[in-house]
Amino acid sequence: MALLNKSGSETHSMRAVARQRENYTHDVKTGDHSITVDEPEEQGGDDLGPSPQELLAAALASCTAVTMEMYAKRKGWDTSGLAVDCRYTPAERGCVTQFELVFKMPAHLDEEQIERLQVIAAKCPVHRTLEGEVMFSERVELD
Repeated sequence: MALLNKSGSETHSMRAVARQRENYTHDVKTGDHSITVDEPEEQGGDDLGPSPQELLAAALASCTAVTMEMYAKRKGWDTSGLAVDCRYTPAERGCVTQFELVFKMPAHLDEEQIERLQVIAAKCPVHRTLEGEVMFSERVELD
């Protein structure tokens, strides 16, 4: 179960529940949505969905893109064609986790707009979560 906090005056918890289907395939439910998560065949899975690591990269890419789009809409800027490419290298012993974000900006944006969107990109909630201090609370419940 993952719990995330949004900034602001009130705390809002989000919930994701992963239930084992078979092998390494899990059905993940969050809100009214379901996602199949699996490991690739070379890792012993059936490759029926993205891996948890891929979902982490997807969360960062999509949150960054949405954050930039929301800001641009408030400014009245057209960001049609905006894309965020996230490349993620998980930490190995003695190495740090690496995220590389490539912002593919529409050619019609000017230099000032592009610079502002780059600043805004780092303010997305997933980016801030990954950058910040994280705490875990774990417990066991028997079914």
